[in-house]
Amino acid sequence: MLLLGIDVGTSSIKVSVINAADTKLVASAQFPETEATIISQYPGWAEQEPESWWQYTCQAIQKLNASGTYDPKDVAAIGIAYQMHGLVIVDKDKKVLRPSIIWCDSRAVETGNKAFEAIGTSYCQQSLLNSPGNFTASKLAWVKQHEPAVFEKVDKLMLPGDYIAMQLTQEITTSPAALSEGILWDFQSNALSKEVMNYYGFSENIIPTVQPVFSVHGNVTIAVAATLGLKAGIPVAYKAGDQPNNALSLNVMQPGEIAATAGTSGVIYAVSDQLTGDPQSRVNSFAHVNHSASQKSIGVLLCINGTGIMNRWVKEAAGSNLSYAQINEQAAKIPLGSNGLTILPFGNGAERMLENKMMGAQISNLQLTTHQPAHLFRAAQEGIACAFRYGLDILKENGLRPSVIRAGKANMFLSEVFTDLFVNFTGTPVELYENDGAVGAAIGAGIGAGIYTTPQEAFRTYKPVALAEPKNNYEEYTRIYERWKGLLEKALS
Repeated sequence: MLLLGIDVGTSSIKVSVINAADTKLVASAQFPETEATIISQYPGWAEQEPESWWQYTCQAIQKLNASGTYDPKDVAAIGIAYQMHGLVIVDKDKKVLRPSIIWCDSRAVETGNKAFEAIGTSYCQQSLLNSPGNFTASKLAWVKQHEPAVFEKVDKLMLPGDYIAMQLTQEITTSPAALSEGILWDFQSNALSKEVMNYYGFSENIIPTVQPVFSVHGNVTIAVAATLGLKAGIPVAYKAGDQPNNALSLNVMQPGEIAATAGTSGVIYAVSDQLTGDPQSRVNSFAHVNHSASQKSIGVLLCINGTGIMNRWVKEAAGSNLSYAQINEQAAKIPLGSNGLTILPFGNGAERMLENKMMGAQISNLQLTTHQPAHLFRAAQEGIACAFRYGLDILKENGLRPSVIRAGKANMFLSEVFTDLFVNFTGTPVELYENDGAVGAAIGAGIGAGIYTTPQEAFRTYKPVALAEPKNNYEEYTRIYERWKGLLEKALS
C-alpha cells in the first residue's frame, strides 16, 4: 500500500510516494525544474496563478509515475501540504476569479491593522491569538474594497491546498487549522469568528464545510484518476499548511516540541497547549494539525520571509553559475564574521516579527577592495542565522525555551556552514531528519484515512540522521550577533 503526498510550494510542486508499511520514501519528483514565477505588479505585491499549481501538480505526478518505481494504482490515499495564508477565490462554477494573493504579499497590512483596532486588541489576542494582520481574511477584505466586481462573484474562499483538493475531488472543504491561518477562527468559542466576519462584511456562505485536518476531504474523481493513472475514489485525507505539515513530518506534535525550516522563508514552529498570543503580534499562533476542542494544540510560528530567497539573490547577484554546494564550499573558507560584511535578510515583504515593517534587505560595510563573492555568500548565511536567533529570542519572551530543535536535512540545512551558524547563534542543538513536505503530507494522508491508528504508529521507526551541537566559542558568536542586532535596530529606528 502506498501513500501520495503533494507539497504546493512557492517555487514548485513536489510530490512523493511512500510505503505505508514503514513510511519509507519510494520516489519523489517536482515540477517545474526552475522556480515558478511570482507576479509582482507593485512593490510588496506577490501573486501566483492557481491554475498553474494544478497544471504543475498533474505534471509532477505524471513525472513521478513515469519513474516506473511503483504502481500508481497502489496509492491508497492523498495528502496535501501548501504555502500558508494564500487567498484563492472561486465562483459558483468553481472557476478562479483572480490570481492568488500569496503569503508574502504585503498589500493588506494596513487593512489588518485597522481591523485589529476596530475589533479590539483584547478579543484578537484572546480569541484569535493574533491580530488580523496581513492574513487571508485581510487579503479578501482588500479584494472587497479594491475589486468589488470580483468580490460580488465569490462563492467560496479557499487556501492553496483547498484548491488542489477541489481539483482532485470537486469537493471544497476547510478545517479549523486552515481558518485559523486566515485569522477567521475563534479559539474560545471553537467556531468561525463572527466578529471578524461581521467587521469585514463577509457572508458565512463563502466558508466551505469545516472538518478536521485528518479526515476525508473528498475522493478523486473518475476523470482526474484517468489523467493521473490513479484509482478513482481514493480519499484526499489530509490538508495542512506547509509549516504545520513540516512539524508533523518531524513528529513535532506535543507541547514543548519545536521544528525549524529554512526554505524560501524561514520558520521556527513550536507546539504549545496554551491559548495565548504575543502582545506585539510578532509571532503567530494557529491551530496545529492535531488541535481539537478537547485537545489544545497550538502551533506558535515565527516567520522570516527572506531566508532561502536571500541566499538565492546573493548567488544570482554575484553573477555566479556555481551550484549551492559550491557556494557553501566557498563560504566555508571565509572566517566567521565575513570580515565585517553584514547582511540583514529582510527583503521579501512585510516582516511579521518586525511588527509588519517592510524594511528591505540591507548589505552593510561592503569593502570593494576586501570583499569577494564568497564573503557575500558567507554574510548572507550569517545574516539569516542571526535572524533566526532574533526570532528565537521572541519565542523565549513568550515562554518557549527549546532544549533541541528538529529540522529536515533539506534546503539551507543542507549547508554545513548554515547549520553550524544556526546552532551556534541560537545556542540550541539541532536534530536533522530525512524529510520533506511531500513525505509529511503522505504520512498525514495515512493518518487521515485511518491507515495509521495514531500519529505515533506512523513515526514508530523515525530517527534523526545527524545531530549538530553548539561549539564552545559562544562569546565570539554573541559578539557578531550583537553587531548584527545593532544594525537591525538602527535600521528600524
